[in-house]
Amino acid sequence: MIVRSRSQKLALAIAIFLLAFGLAWLPRLIAASPGILNVYTRYTQPTLLDAPPNDEYCDVLQAHSATTDGLTSPSITLAALLSTLEVMQSHFYTIWQGQWPHAIDWTAAVMGTQVSATLTAMTETWWHRTSRAPYTQEDQEHENTINRYFTQITSFYFGENAFSLRTQAYDDMLWVVLGWLEGVTFIKRHSALHYIPSGVPHQVSKPSAWNSTQWYGQQFVPQFAHRARVFYDLAAKGWSTSLCGGGMVWNPHLAPYKNAITNQLFISASVAMYLRFPGDDNASPFTFENPVRPATGLPPARAHDPQYLENAVEAYQWLKTSGMTNNKGLYIDGFHIQGWRGGKNGSTGTGKCDLRNEQVYTYNQGVILSGLRGLWEATGSRSYLEDGHRLIQNVIAATGWDTRGTKWRWHWSGLGRNGVMEEACDSSGTCSQNGHTFKGIFFHHLALFCGRLPPTGFTAEDFITFGADDRLAAWHDKKCEGYGPWLRNNAQAAYLTRDNDGEFGTWWGIPAGTERRKSRSMVDEAGFEVAPEDGTDYRNQDVPLDDTWTLPDDQRRQRWESSNGIGSAPFAEKQSEDKEMPKKIDWDPNNRGRGRTVETQSGGLAVLRALWNVVDSRRQ
Repeated sequence: MIVRSRSQKLALAIAIFLLAFGLAWLPRLIAASPGILNVYTRYTQPTLLDAPPNDEYCDVLQAHSATTDGLTSPSITLAALLSTLEVMQSHFYTIWQGQWPHAIDWTAAVMGTQVSATLTAMTETWWHRTSRAPYTQEDQEHENTINRYFTQITSFYFGENAFSLRTQAYDDMLWVVLGWLEGVTFIKRHSALHYIPSGVPHQVSKPSAWNSTQWYGQQFVPQFAHRARVFYDLAAKGWSTSLCGGGMVWNPHLAPYKNAITNQLFISASVAMYLRFPGDDNASPFTFENPVRPATGLPPARAHDPQYLENAVEAYQWLKTSGMTNNKGLYIDGFHIQGWRGGKNGSTGTGKCDLRNEQVYTYNQGVILSGLRGLWEATGSRSYLEDGHRLIQNVIAATGWDTRGTKWRWHWSGLGRNGVMEEACDSSGTCSQNGHTFKGIFFHHLALFCGRLPPTGFTAEDFITFGADDRLAAWHDKKCEGYGPWLRNNAQAAYLTRDNDGEFGTWWGIPAGTERRKSRSMVDEAGFEVAPEDGTDYRNQDVPLDDTWTLPDDQRRQRWESSNGIGSAPFAEKQSEDKEMPKKIDWDPNNRGRGRTVETQSGGLAVLRALWNVVDSRRQ
């Protein structure tokens, strides 16, 4: 029997209490420090960004617009990027469902794209930071981290609502195409950088220590490629020359509307299929056209089919000559056809794209950028790169970059103010899940466009890619380097919106913790200008139930019946199920409306990745 003094008993009781307290709080501490178990946390943590904002909003924004204190070194940017990914996946993703439960179908496809692209950045970063041999414990930790997130992507492959997406709008289908091609790109990149052809990690000094098979992720390439192919074939049916001389129709369940995003997605997806699609011999889904005959399947699809490139070239030529830009050089949303009323006794009206919707969205300026980069790679035509850089410069100007620090800094410039990108709905807190996703899409495609040009091309059979000579590569790099201060300004503004849980807000123009009184004062006293309503904001306020947007009753019902009752209901024109998030009740303007969501988190992830890929990774 052990005899303890009163002081020993007291000390033991205190120790037990502290141990119980620690065990109870450990999960919260880990959640609050997303990178705590991540190998990348050995690099500098973004502590400078954790400081609370100054008392006055204008002072804070002016200070970080001028100096961008916080994202001051590559290691800080990298730590911020990885922490943001961890919060996105630990707070918003549920692996047993294989889903981000509060996302809707198309935004979930974009979330998968953002995660895959971040994994590519991670594996390329590790390649540059680690030695070639021997294979170390740090390398193993890196591989485990990559595998953890990649497992979530494979889980999403099975959790994605692919059946429903096949009946939705054509742009919804094309997000799926880009998402799974991004997954294929990551798998091939990771395998090429970290596994030699036999499948052994390239740093291994003793090959016998490792399995000689390929990286396990390779087995998912056929599945990812098949889904991309199926959805591309479905979406391609939206191309129509009977109205406007060409162009993609947005939604088969509505009156013909040829909008920027669907056409840009078709361009980017088409050229990505030409460059990245590895081919597909999976015959499913089977069709039963005749119940007596056996099922027939899809024919094989070969890699680098020139038809994909022809589609991209034709679609971009149509878009470029469609008149779908405004006087700021920004893409408006799209065109209706004046007087069109289909149906049995309807009319095609003028048959031309002549009824403009002047609404401007950030993502309409972004998706085309990856398409233009791909078109250069596939054709060698410098004009595609020139068009992309011109658009980026127009976007930067439309965020008020040139008026920052002046009395005009809070005036609306077309896509933001004071050099920070905004959606028109951000400042009012009225963005839907659609609007929450848009800025992240822009920065994802900007990062793809500004990737360094390959020095040599590749020729095999009828597949050709082009390389850049030293002069062209230097010109492209210098252009993209020039966007660095603007990228850093936006990344910093986005990072300042994080709350205590590390979650990003949608309005990058105001830091987390800013009270309503202060934001109201800024609106009243600093010359703050609300974004004007120039068009129909159907992406945040739903589609109007009028003759311009809806199908005639007979045609609407016919399409509903032909789809066997699958897809959009015949009289329901709400374009997204705006899933509600649990709301945080406080005075933070970014907790208004839907609050902080997986979509707003993906925006922070994308802008940080753009800063890393385009600027800071090149400073190492």
